[in-house]
Amino acid sequence: MTDTAPLEAPIAHVTIVYLGPVAPHWEVRGIAGDRKAIDDFRNRVAARLVLLPPHDPQFRRNRERVQRDAERENIALGWDLGYDEQES
Repeated sequence: MTDTAPLEAPIAHVTIVYLGPVAPHWEVRGIAGDRKAIDDFRNRVAARLVLLPPHDPQFRRNRERVQRDAERENIALGWDLGYDEQES
């Protein structure tokens, strides 16, 4: 038998949207939840993604960092890169 911790509901839901090749490239949209948590998360995301388009190799590493940050803060995270990621 495995010991399973109960899942907590996320404190916020955020979608990160790629706006295109002209800076700023990214917008962090808070869908629901704690506004302070969303604003703090938005600031950290902006610091990591500010000048990175999705085709930049550094983007992949920073995206993983953003995802770990969201998991650590218990924030549900979605990405809208403007294309279907399964095709790439």
